[in-house]
Amino acid sequence: MTEFLKLNSPEEFWKTLQEKAVITPRKKERIPFTEGLNRVLAQEVRAPLSLPPFDRSTVDGFAVRSRDTAGASESLPLYLTVKGEVLMGESTGLKLGPGEAVRISTGGMVPAGADAVLMVENTEYLDERTIEFTSSVAAGENVVRKGEDISEGELLLEKGHLIRPQDIGALAGLGITEIEVFARPEVAVISTGDELVPPAAQPGPGEIRDINTYAIGAVLEDLGCRVRLVGIVEDSFNRLRKAIKDNLDCDLILISGGSSVGVKDMTVDLLNSLGEPGVLLHGVSVKPGKPTILAVINRLPVIGLPGHPASAWTITSVLVKPLVLSLRGEKALTKDYKTAVFPGVEAILNRNLVSDKGREEYVPVRVRVEGESAGGFRYIAEPVTGKSSLITTLVQADGFIRIDTYQEGVSKGEKVIVHLFRN
Repeated sequence: MTEFLKLNSPEEFWKTLQEKAVITPRKKERIPFTEGLNRVLAQEVRAPLSLPPFDRSTVDGFAVRSRDTAGASESLPLYLTVKGEVLMGESTGLKLGPGEAVRISTGGMVPAGADAVLMVENTEYLDERTIEFTSSVAAGENVVRKGEDISEGELLLEKGHLIRPQDIGALAGLGITEIEVFARPEVAVISTGDELVPPAAQPGPGEIRDINTYAIGAVLEDLGCRVRLVGIVEDSFNRLRKAIKDNLDCDLILISGGSSVGVKDMTVDLLNSLGEPGVLLHGVSVKPGKPTILAVINRLPVIGLPGHPASAWTITSVLVKPLVLSLRGEKALTKDYKTAVFPGVEAILNRNLVSDKGREEYVPVRVRVEGESAGGFRYIAEPVTGKSSLITTLVQADGFIRIDTYQEGVSKGEKVIVHLFRN
């Protein structure tokens, strides 16, 4: 094996990946709209009809011509003749003329000639056909116009849009019961190491349970992937080569362990033997996560993650996540990997943090709410320190902060952006 470890920036990692690998969805599928939550649209969606499809009243009252109500007040009530009634769910052929009103329910179709609705509480029947009212209404008041929500032919959702609960509601309202989405990316997760045993096994001397398969697999599932948990593969050139080769039909392969320079590190040579161009980078300027490998085998991205759980999880969050978002079809995420990491909130750091120059560092933090500031409550970020071999630093944290490559650290009291693991 040719041993090398040259630190490359995350930007170089991402640029190389874009140039050498296929990072776009390979397939599309049509699904019921009810199964669309958190899927990515493979085509734009336009409204097949206007919503609402007719002028609707937003209150119980009387549909009127607004000009017939001008000047009405407590001291000067006005009067209209009730021409009929429109119930919710009914169509109407009624048409208002001067001095006329139509009784209407919330959601009812506003009849022709009417342009506003008087609220029922501002009216009073004088007899069966006459109402008195003491307030005026403007044109459009208490009415939702046809197409006010969306007009026929108008763009509702763009291609590449991640479908949210409110989008499901809009599709239902427009009668769109099937949508075309990108197929879920398929990702294989392989763990290497003779010291690893499955979670259900009792570790012997020198053995530990496999964490990365399940932690990394859970991140991928949360991102909407179909995950192949290949499991533990011993440190054997032929067995690991076979495990990778058997999964070359995936969209992405992640190999946990085997990325650090050492006697048993055969991953680089193995990847180079499977196809062109092979290993492109070995080493990234991210802490934790330095020994990460990037390979491409016949346009398929393969990433060798560090074996330490915190390191593997950090690289998955910082570099693998934006790759997966692109593979599942989300738009404009390949330009800047930092935009795809996690949602961020501003917080105050509660102690000094020292960082080595030359590596982009990600520090797990807890977030708590403290007191009241001028704008309300403020968030406090408390670093959770620990070695990259520890998983509990992540369990105890709510998110992480990023220290730039050329920063020597962050001072107590400084504002930081905490990238939350969950919204």
